Amino acid sequence: MERVSIFGVNIHNITLEETVSRLREYLKGEELKRIYTPNTEIVMAAKEDENLKTLLNKGDLIIPDGIGLIYGSRIQGKPLKERVTGFDTSIELLKIANEKGYSLYLLGGKEGVAREAAENIKKDYPNVKIAGYHHGFFKGSHIGFKDHEEELKIVEDINNSNPDIIFVGLGFPRQEIWIDRNYSRIKGRVIIGNGGVMDILSGNAKRAPEIFQRLGLEWFYRLIKEPSRFKRQLALPKFMLQVIINRDAVK
Repeated sequence: MERVSIFGVNIHNITLEETVSRLREYLKGEELKRIYTPNTEIVMAAKEDENLKTLLNKGDLIIPDGIGLIYGSRIQGKPLKERVTGFDTSIELLKIANEKGYSLYLLGGKEGVAREAAENIKKDYPNVKIAGYHHGFFKGSHIGFKDHEEELKIVEDINNSNPDIIFVGLGFPRQEIWIDRNYSRIKGRVIIGNGGVMDILSGNAKRAPEIFQRLGLEWFYRLIKEPSRFKRQLALPKFMLQVIINRDAVK
């Protein structure tokens, strides 16, 4: 599968349709596949952190979840086909699970969010089997407590529930770190770090209106709703500037 390297992060050049085909293949297999969803902010963080970059590049499927990545790749003449968001990929996983009767474990969010998300998923996707859920406030590898008893208990709970799909919504980079550190001991077929997806599925947050999605302005919508995100959103103009002036930014 073709990849486009952006500041050393090797992103798969793939459409959503192609992603769905890949997900179906993964769910027929026996090996756990890691899906990471880097956006512009994540790529900029990885640019400055070699360990984070290495971690991301170990993903089995690394999708371009950021309009800046699409524009940046086009500017340098190595265009990514289209933006493939973590949210859309997660919804496609739910559709496949509903079709095939696969099971799902949800890890992340504040107390009660994963449970509420599970309840709503059962309403909208009645054939999805909820293997289990747990909130995201526990001591584990993602916050420097590798092999803490709370983490080990969650891993045991996941494995005992034998899920096909695992949603990990701990936020970047905690979810990616947690997946990487625990990958070798988790049973499942697909594990995805999908940030605030659980908040949306639970009804505690809303996705940007469709017009913002089509125009690639979800980041702007979130900024309007949460002005405190301003400092984080500076990653986008910094990214675009560095892509323009650095001929080796995209390979």
